[in-house]
Amino acid sequence: MSETTGRVLDRRRAGVLLHATSLPDATAGALGQAARSFIDWLAAGGFSVWQLLPLGPVGADRSPYYGRSNHAGDPGLVDLGELGEAGGAASARATRQERLSEAGRRLLVSGGAQAADFSAFRAREAYWLGDYALFTAIQARESGRPWWEWPEDLRRRDGAALERARAELATERADVEAGQYFFHAQYGALKRYAAGKGIRLFGDIPIYLAPDSVEVWAHPELFQLGTDGRPTAVAGVPPDYFSADGQLWGNPLYRWDEHERTGFRWWIERLRAQFDLFDLVRIDHFRGLESYWAVPAGARTAATGEWRPAAGAKLLARARDVFGRLDVVAEDLGVITPEVEKLRDGFGLPGMRVAQFGFDGNSANLHLPHNWSTRSIAYTGTHDNDTTAGWFATLEPGLRAEVVDYLGASADDVVPAMTRSLLASVAGLAVVPMQDLLGLGREARMNTPGTVTGNWSWVLAWSQVPAGLATRCRRWNELYGRA
Repeated sequence: MSETTGRVLDRRRAGVLLHATSLPDATAGALGQAARSFIDWLAAGGFSVWQLLPLGPVGADRSPYYGRSNHAGDPGLVDLGELGEAGGAASARATRQERLSEAGRRLLVSGGAQAADFSAFRAREAYWLGDYALFTAIQARESGRPWWEWPEDLRRRDGAALERARAELATERADVEAGQYFFHAQYGALKRYAAGKGIRLFGDIPIYLAPDSVEVWAHPELFQLGTDGRPTAVAGVPPDYFSADGQLWGNPLYRWDEHERTGFRWWIERLRAQFDLFDLVRIDHFRGLESYWAVPAGARTAATGEWRPAAGAKLLARARDVFGRLDVVAEDLGVITPEVEKLRDGFGLPGMRVAQFGFDGNSANLHLPHNWSTRSIAYTGTHDNDTTAGWFATLEPGLRAEVVDYLGASADDVVPAMTRSLLASVAGLAVVPMQDLLGLGREARMNTPGTVTGNWSWVLAWSQVPAGLATRCRRWNELYGRA
C-alpha cells in the first residue's frame, strides 16, 4: 500500500496528543487555520499522527467524555471565518450561535453550490440528524432541562407530540442542522488537508453516553432505564488503590441483550461514524465491553456496585464482519483481567502503555519501555495524567531516583529523556502529549479524573513553542525510524 492509503499501524509512527479545544486561537474556530497550522507543525516535526479527544457536543463541564450524540460534532469548533458563501457580514456583538444560525439561514435561501451541498448533507445524515436537531431545539425551549423532565408526551416520544414539536421548532431545527453541516464540511476539508501532509487522525470513542443525550432519549430500549427515563443502574469503576470509594460516573448502562437482538445496529452506526472521521479509533474503558461495573441508581459511591457480563465479543465479531478490519485501539489501562486480555488479543487489537505508570520498583512492570511490544501504543502520559514534569515533581525521592537511573538522565532532563525513550522503544506508535514536548508543569494538565471542575481548559500558545522544537523532533523521529 502507498503511504496515503496504508493503515496507521502498518509501520512505526510518532504522534502528538492535543485536543482541538487546546489549539492556539481555537476560540476563533479550531477546524480552520488553527488546525491547519498545527498539522503543518506536526509534518515539519516528522510526526504522522494527531490524536484528538472526542469531538462531540459538550455540556457545562466541557468534558468530551460525557457524550450527547454518537454523530454530532461540537459547533463550537466551527471556524466562523470560513463559512464560505453563507458567511456574510455579522454584527460584532453577535454570539457564536447567532452567527452560525444566520449563516445557516442565508445558506437555505442562497441557491448556490454550498446550499446544494447542505441539502445533500441533510438527506444523507437524516438517520441521526433529525433526532439530534429536534432534541436540541426542544431542550432549548425547555430551558435546558434534561429530557426526562420534559412533558410526558415528548419524553415518551409520542408521535403526534413529536410532529407538533417539529412544526413549532422548524427554524430552530434548521439552525442546528446548519451548525452540523458546517462542522462536518470543515472537518472533512481538514481531514483531506491532513492526509495531504501525511498526517493521520486518531480519535476516541467514550464507551458510554451522557444520561441527557439524544441517544438515550431516542433509543431508551437500548439502556437500563426505568419508566421515568432515569437509569436504574449507572456506570463507574470499583474501589482500588487510587480511590477507596471507586469512581461513580453516572452514565446509563447498556441493555446488551437488546443490542444483540438488533444485530448491534446502533453500535455499528456509531463505529461507522467514527471510522469516517478518523483513521484510527480508541475505545475508552475497553474493559467495559467484557464486563461492566453496575452501581445501583442513587448510590452515593461506586463501592456498592457489581460486575456484570457484557457482549463485547459478539459486538466485535459483528463489527469485523461489517467493516472487514478493525482500526481500533483498546484502552486497557487500570486493573485488567485475563478475560479482558483475551477479548483484546482475540481480535488483534493493540493496547496502551503509559511510561508514568511504570515506576514502582518492579522491573517487570508492563509500562516500563523495555517491556513494551511492537503492538503497543505508548505514551509518556495521557489526557488523564499530570504532565510528565508535574508528575516527576510530585514523586517521593526514592521514585525520583529510580526514574533518573532508568532514563540515564539528570533530574533536569527527565521530560526530554522520557520522550526519547518512548520514540526509541519498539512500540509501533509512540504518542507524546504536546505539554510534554514543551516540558510544561501541572498548570498545563488537561484533566484530573474524579473531579468535575477546572478540567479541559488548557490552551496552547504558539509563543510557548520554541523555534527549533520541530527540527529537534524531526531529528528524533528520523533517528528512531518514525519519520
